[in-house]
Amino acid sequence: MRSAVCGASDFALLKSATSRCRKMFAMDQGVVEEWLAEFKTLPEAAVSSYAAALKEKASLVPALYKVIRENYSDLLEPVCHQLFEFYRSAEPHLQHFTLQFLPELLWSYLSVTAGRDPHCSGCIEALLLGIYNLEIVDRDGQSKALSFTVPSLSKPSVYHEPSTIGSLALTEGALANHGLSRVVYSGPHLQRETFTAQNRFQVLTFLLLCYNAALSYMTSTSLQSLCQLSSRVCICGYPRQHLRRYKGISTRMMVSSDFLVQLITGIHYALCNGESDLGSRALEDVLYRAQLELFPEPLLVGNAIRSSQRGVALKANKDGPRCIQVEITPTASRISRNAVTSMSIRGHRWKRHESQENSVDADSSPPGAVPEISVTVANGEAQRHRTDPAPGLTEPGAESRAEVRRQKSIRRLLEDGGGATGRVQH
Repeated sequence: MRSAVCGASDFALLKSATSRCRKMFAMDQGVVEEWLAEFKTLPEAAVSSYAAALKEKASLVPALYKVIRENYSDLLEPVCHQLFEFYRSAEPHLQHFTLQFLPELLWSYLSVTAGRDPHCSGCIEALLLGIYNLEIVDRDGQSKALSFTVPSLSKPSVYHEPSTIGSLALTEGALANHGLSRVVYSGPHLQRETFTAQNRFQVLTFLLLCYNAALSYMTSTSLQSLCQLSSRVCICGYPRQHLRRYKGISTRMMVSSDFLVQLITGIHYALCNGESDLGSRALEDVLYRAQLELFPEPLLVGNAIRSSQRGVALKANKDGPRCIQVEITPTASRISRNAVTSMSIRGHRWKRHESQENSVDADSSPPGAVPEISVTVANGEAQRHRTDPAPGLTEPGAESRAEVRRQKSIRRLLEDGGGATGRVQH
């Protein structure tokens, strides 16, 4: 009797929860349908104002995420079509609105592909290929090549100061390349009509490159989706999946080295902008997969980011200004205190002459003899002061030796330039 009552109560709870879910889904469906109809009737002149006000619709973005996660939803195809229209409009706000769903679109496509059910991802595949084909050409429809300037270690930047690296060898090759910037080009890229096993990650890597170029415009929900995408792609089908307690698909997904590098780039931004927990977990998962695949580039970039985050207080506020935290080396003085100048050369020369004179005098003076000092006063007259020797230290011939020393001093002064303003009497 008691078990029957418990079963009836459980059934009632399940029924009420199902009804609430249906009501919520109906509300989300209504929001999405209203969004679809609104843009279709929008005049061309009102697109800019509509794009600026789109972020104020707080209930729209969560509803679109639910539609994308439901591969069998009837709204998925019209949603993908409208997102492509947003991106094709060349309005920056509409393009950023579409790009914020890119990590979720990538995961939906990869999970369906791993499940070997490509018929469920046709509209998502078309959307991804459409964005890719739009990005590889310019406004005139010509193929474009992306350029990247490689920073030079000989010039200061926000990441380093040349003086802290050490002395750079001034070889002929280094002097010839000084001031020259190395530019790396990517492209032109080929247009793609379908995904194949050969070009899949070439297209997806390029899409992530476009996403990373607009990271400062992405919402926290999009950054969370990126971290989840990174973890799931890297651990599915491996023992780490049980450690993360992820109960999704258990099929291993193929990845490329460049794809993981682009994931790490986005994770680094998420780490510094309020997603420290998810970002740290995603970074460890990507490094785990890179170690298994023996990919050197992701290991280099990922370990560098992990080392730079040790002991650094990551920002927990998601609403503050977007940035990437970098430990900047204190700027050293550009002019060394030991720099060689004309004054230092002159002072060094006089010090050397004084040391030589002292050494000659010391060699020629007998034991116990007291040297004589000649001082030139303002009127040009030279006065000689002689300190009386101590009793018992006077030797025969001391006066003659002193006379020889005076003559040597005069000769040295004449050889050094003879520019004395006064007269030396002897």
